[in-house]
Parts: sequence; structure tokens; C-alpha cells
Amino acid sequence: MNSIKNGFFLCMLSLLWCLVDSRISTDPFSHSHSLNTECVMKLPKSSETQGLLKFSRSEADSDEEWKIDGNGSIREMTQRIQLHQGNIYSFSAWVKLREGNDKKVGVVFRTENGRLVHGGEVRAKQGCWTLLKGGIVPDFSGPVNIFFESENRGAKISANNVLLKQFSKDEWKLKQDQLIEKIRKSKVRFEVTYQNKTAVKGAVISLKQTKSSFLLGCGMNFRILQSQDYRKWFASRFKITSFTNEMKWYATEKVRGQENYTVADAMLKFAEDNGILVRGHTVLWDNPRMQPSWVKKIKDAEDVMNVTLNRINSVMTRYKGKLTGWDVVNENLHWDYFEKMLGENASSRFYNMASKIDPDVRLFVNEYNTIENPKEFTATPIKVKKKMEEILAYSGNKNIKGAIGVQGHFGPTQPNLAYIRSALDTLGSLGFPIWLTELDMPKCPNQAKYMEDILREAYSHPAVKGIIIFGGPEVSGFDKLTLADKTFNNTEMGDVIDKLLKQWQQKSSKEIRTIFTADSDNEEGEISLLHGHYNVNVSHPWIKNLSTSFSLEVTKEMDQQQVVRVGLNA
Repeated sequence: MNSIKNGFFLCMLSLLWCLVDSRISTDPFSHSHSLNTECVMKLPKSSETQGLLKFSRSEADSDEEWKIDGNGSIREMTQRIQLHQGNIYSFSAWVKLREGNDKKVGVVFRTENGRLVHGGEVRAKQGCWTLLKGGIVPDFSGPVNIFFESENRGAKISANNVLLKQFSKDEWKLKQDQLIEKIRKSKVRFEVTYQNKTAVKGAVISLKQTKSSFLLGCGMNFRILQSQDYRKWFASRFKITSFTNEMKWYATEKVRGQENYTVADAMLKFAEDNGILVRGHTVLWDNPRMQPSWVKKIKDAEDVMNVTLNRINSVMTRYKGKLTGWDVVNENLHWDYFEKMLGENASSRFYNMASKIDPDVRLFVNEYNTIENPKEFTATPIKVKKKMEEILAYSGNKNIKGAIGVQGHFGPTQPNLAYIRSALDTLGSLGFPIWLTELDMPKCPNQAKYMEDILREAYSHPAVKGIIIFGGPEVSGFDKLTLADKTFNNTEMGDVIDKLLKQWQQKSSKEIRTIFTADSDNEEGEISLLHGHYNVNVSHPWIKNLSTSFSLEVTKEMDQQQVVRVGLNA
């Protein structure tokens, strides 16, 4: 059965029940972003033993692997799979091309009424196996057929170790929580002794986190300068921000040669005065409609280059050392203004220049519809990854501090968490930090629930290092994510954000007592701490003047259990 859509062909999967002799996990939570899942010569064996759909053949049976011929069919009897609304389904398969150049291969679910749900993709290569991951969160109950999708109708694809797994939402959340405990926390054990090294029994250790390693932040705009209540509301919650428009070229140089950073400078001062980090958005924007009006009128390429280089040098020199990162050329997969005007390597040249001006700042590729829309053809995860690889391959760019920004402008529907996780796996394989940079969603009945699902999915992925939502109180003018009303009382969405801030930033003071001896293996005196900076105070309730205070940084680089030895002077 073949179906043509947007130049792609769909290839029906034969759904076979089969037990797998497995050793390597293709579980969606298995950290595959850090494993070698691209162009593997020897087919790995999965450790999975259960699934709605299972198909595996050994390399000795490679002549019998699923082969998709030129007209898109698989030579097996087809079988439907029944999906149930409220569950999450993860899909994985190892795929390769039997001939031809690299091609995109994806998985698609077709419903009974013909709707196509795109579930994930990879770039397959000839002669070696690549892991395709994805899935579906159905908004219906009913049967689906599963297809492979390719951008080339004549592609010849082989597949093996095909697996479809079902999770209840509670099971998925349990997996998230287990992973959060592993990737966001480290166990710390305190050993308190006198100067003579004997153990201090009953010492009290109080910890207060002063800075979290993972930041959940919020965008801001010029209206924050107009409302003291807005400023107070913001500073009481967030420790990182980005400005929606105020640092953009069209905002700082409305007339050629007349730069005006007044608003951006004032917003930056507010942030600095309140210990709020700022992420730069954006040096340039590749969308032709988003250039300053006077730039749009320039037709001479040399003149465009001159004003562009001046812009890069001006804004990056002004804020050097003051920002955590920069979107250098915003949305340079969806758009190509600078490439058309200045050549195909324009973006790569600008990243090179940006790195030389401020070598310590993170330089982002920042795109939309990368994790939020599996139907996307322009800025898919594999294309964003390829764009960053092209930038790094440009002369002098090998060692730039790269980062991936996924904007996260989701539609008002149930997010496909399985797809989001697979997309983050693909992007994370570069080894660069990933940030959700502009997260929002139009108002809808389940907005708060859907947004919390997305936020928790991102937080539970090891490659994601921070999130910035685009929202605020009603006075801020953010019309999608309204976090507080006119009187700054929380909305339902605001309650979700405050809850997660409390959970992820560990603001409350923690206190533990040491009741072990110096050579004891007793686990008391041990605590699992979120990564970040802490103020620690050690004292004794019965012995006056027996105390000490110090700073402690808890990081993921710590051993599974870090021992902190504290000496007290009697």
C-alpha cells in the first residue's frame, strides 16, 4: 500500500509478534543520545522483551530482514495495532539503506480515517544501521497502520529490531521521575569530626540552595520598565530571562547609523540588580521581513555585508561578558536572507566572528517546530543537527561554544511526548547543551496540563540544561501564557510554574543530623541534592560555639556518592 504526501512515500510495516534475544535497550529513557546509534556496522541487539509490536532477525538472517522495495511496500502480511487514548506509545527500529545516498527515514502512524501522524525520523545511511526513535500520544482510541516514510520514492530501506511499546501516563511519569533523580541530583554524605578526627555525633547540618544548575526562566519585554509590580513579581521568581524584541537589530538601529540601546540597557540593569541572568536574543535574524526597514532597501551585497558586520560587532561588544548566550542567526533553517545576499556560508561566517568577539559565550542555533511539530519538514531535529555541524565544519569554528535552542511554540493540543524525547535525543547527540528558549502555547482548556507535560519532559532529559517560557502577568502583554491576572494573582498556568520552580530550585532549607560514627556505613547523614550551589552550616545543639559555615557546589560530575568531610573546632 502506497501513499504520496508532500513528495514523500509511505511504506506499510508488517506487524509481527516475535520474541527478541536482546542485550541493548531501545527504551525511550535509555539515554540513547549519548550512545552510538548512527551508522553502526554490526546490528545491536535490543534488551527489550515486551512490546505491542516486536520484530527482530539476527545478522545471520540478514537476507530475511524487512526490505522495502522501490514502490514502498514490505513483503510481509500486514497487521493493525490497536491504540488507546490516554496512553503513550514509543517506537524504535534500526534502519539502513541498501543503496543510494543518505536519506531521511521516518515513522508514520495512519489512523482509520486516513490521518497521518508523524512520529520521528533519522538520516539513514547505506550499509550501516541507524536507530530510528519516536512515537505517538493518540487523541483517539482505534487501530493504526504503521509506515516507514522516506524523502525518496525510490529508496530501498531495511529495518530490524522494530519495537512499539505502550506506557500509561503514570508509567511514563514514573520513568521521568526516576531519570530526574539520576540526572538532576547527586547523593552527598557528610562526615563531621573534631580536630582529632573522632566523629561528632548529633551534629546538625543545614543547607540552603543559593543557585540552581538548572534554570526555569521567563522572557520579558519593555513593559517591565513601566510597572514596579511587574518587576517585583518577576524578580521574586526567575533567575534567567531573554528579551523578546529589545535587543533585536530593528529595535536598536531603527535609522541607519543611529544606534539606541536605551531600553535594552535598562532591562539588563534591572536583571543584573536582581541577580537575573540574561540570554541574548538575537544578533541577527535570517527572516527577510525582520530586518530593519532601511536594511531591506539595500540591494548592494557589499553594503549589506558592511552594515551586518557593524551590527555584530556593535551588539556583541556592548554586551560582552554580560550574557549567558546568543542566538547568532535566528531561524537560519526556515529563512535565508543573509545566505541569499552574502553567500551560502553567511551564517557560518557570522558564528566565527561572534566567537572571536566573545569566545566565552554560548552561541545558539535557535529554531521553531523542531520538537513541537513532527510534521515539520524545514527545521526537523536532523536538519538542525546538520546545520550546527555545517557551522562547526567552517574554517575556524571547530572549537566554538555551540548550543541548541528549540523555541517550543506548541499548538493547543496534547503534546507528543514520545516524539519530543526522540527529538531531544537526536539534538543531544551533538554533545551541546539544549535550551527550550521561547516555550508557549495558545490558550486552550488543557493548557496548564499540556504545558506541565512538556516542561517535565524537557526537565527529565539529560541534554536539556534550561528552559525559558514566553509568558507573564497580564500587564506584560504576553497573550498566550498568562501567569497572573491584573492584580498579580496566579492563574492556573501560574500555579504550575510556581510549583515547578519550587520543585526544581530547592529553595527551602534542608536540615539533616549526623548520628553515625567515623567508620560507620550508616546512611544517615546522607542527602540527595539537586545540582547547584549551597550555603552549608554545621553546628551542634548541645555544644556552644561549635559550628562552621562553607559553600558547596553539587554537580553531576560528582561520584554517585560524594563524601564531604567537615572538621569542627571544639
